[in-house]
Amino acid sequence: MLRSDTGELSGEVPGVLETAAILREVTAGLITSDDFDGALARLARIIRDAVSEVTWCGVTVLRSGAPASVAASEPRLRALDDVRYGTDGPAMTAIRQRELVWSADLRAETRWPCWTAQAVALGVHGVLAVPVDVDEHVIGSINLYARDPGGLGAAQQLTAMLLAEHAGLLLGAVRDRARQVELAGDLARRPSAGRLIDQAIGVIMTQRGCSATEALQVLRSASAALALPLRDVAERLVTSVARPRDT
Repeated sequence: MLRSDTGELSGEVPGVLETAAILREVTAGLITSDDFDGALARLARIIRDAVSEVTWCGVTVLRSGAPASVAASEPRLRALDDVRYGTDGPAMTAIRQRELVWSADLRAETRWPCWTAQAVALGVHGVLAVPVDVDEHVIGSINLYARDPGGLGAAQQLTAMLLAEHAGLLLGAVRDRARQVELAGDLARRPSAGRLIDQAIGVIMTQRGCSATEALQVLRSASAALALPLRDVAERLVTSVARPRDT
């Protein structure tokens, strides 16, 4: 069961059809995307529009070896999802503790003094942050904000947990597609093995004044000696010749 910080149940759980409609909308919005940051922004907008009592939505994502990503349904509230507060904020608290974080009325909140002061100044009076796992290298938080105190209750808590589970799977798929697109682009820009080997043979023939057959044998010998594929040896040779030399 979902309970408030007083131990009592808060609000009613959402209906099955309503929840299914929200998950379907999130799926439709992310299923074909191959732009991770774009998918985060789209997710924030969909949740804002689809979940009752939610006035704004933000997403905070931490990626190992990369800067944090922040998406917000409204740019003016983007700072509320920023990691610059460190652990002083509901998003980072949810990420660090790996559990749902909720405050029904920020006017009585004492956990995040700096963050809360800015949130209230922006008109935010309720917050619900739920952790989301994308893959082994990416974790984050989906952050729901309400203009009205007491607007976020049990229904929004359950919906947020279901959304986080579902969105994590979709965002993981987005990252996979983004990597595939990047790899395809790298391969498309990379010269073919046959062309590189032909170029390398031409370089060796010019340098040594030998035949194409002899040049290919030189290339194969170098490949065996270096324990590298023939293509890689050819690429190194062609690159070294093409590199400008200091005068």
